[in-house]
Amino acid sequence: MLLSKIDIDKNIKSLHGWTFNGVDIEKTFEFSDFPEAIAFIVKAGIEAEKMGHHPDILLHSWNKVKIMLSTHDQGCVTETDFALATKIENLTKKLL
Repeated sequence: MLLSKIDIDKNIKSLHGWTFNGVDIEKTFEFSDFPEAIAFIVKAGIEAEKMGHHPDILLHSWNKVKIMLSTHDQGCVTETDFALATKIENLTKKLL
């Protein structure tokens, strides 16, 4: 389901540290080392694949991972993006 800017602003409040940049919802995660960052990418990728919903993922500065979510075929942020963001947030609780 397509979300309005008001819906996005409302939903993003439930996600710690996520922002809406006008196109995607996004967050940068920082880990203690490179292997931990890579492990997070793999786990996030597995969750994304289970949902058939694939984020843009950027690894930078050896320990930072930026996740950007939007529903590409819809050209906007949808409920599916928030569902995956929630799953990704739950992964960090297990890793950190």
